Amino acid sequence: MKLNIRLVVLLFFVMLLSLGLYACTKEKKVGEVVVIEKEFKLVKDGKYSFSLDVTGKVKNVGDVDLKSIVVTGYCRSCNEIMVGNTWYSTEQVRSQEQNDVISYLVVGDTAVFSFHDIAFYYTQLGEEPSELPEKLEVVIESFETVE
Repeated sequence: MKLNIRLVVLLFFVMLLSLGLYACTKEKKVGEVVVIEKEFKLVKDGKYSFSLDVTGKVKNVGDVDLKSIVVTGYCRSCNEIMVGNTWYSTEQVRSQEQNDVISYLVVGDTAVFSFHDIAFYYTQLGEEPSELPEKLEVVIESFETVE
C-alpha cells in the first residue's frame, strides 16, 4: 500500500516538473513577407532594345522583424536565347540590378522595392512590343529573422 502511494506521489511530481518545463519553452516565432503590389514598366534601352523594370511593395505579415530581404523577379515564359521579336531573360546569371535588398522591415510594416532588367526584347524595326510577356512573377528570394 505504501508503495502505491509513493508511486502516485512520484508520478505527480514528475508530471508537475514536465508541465513546468513545457511552460518555459518559447514558441518559435515565424517570419513571413509577401508581395502586396507590383507593377511592370517597359523601358526603351536603345534604338532596338527594350527591358522590363519592376516596382512594388512588400509587407511583413509574420511574427518577427526581418532583415536583408531579397526581392527579385522572373519571366518564366521568356526564352533564354536572344531572338529578335521575342522576350528573353537571363535566369542563370543574375546581376545586382535584377534584385532589391530591403535592409529592415518591422512586423506589419510595408516597404517599397524596385529593380531592373527582368526581361529583354530586341527588334530590328525599333517598334515597341505589342504586349508584355506572360508568367511574370516577383518572389522573395530570402530573408533573415531578427531575434
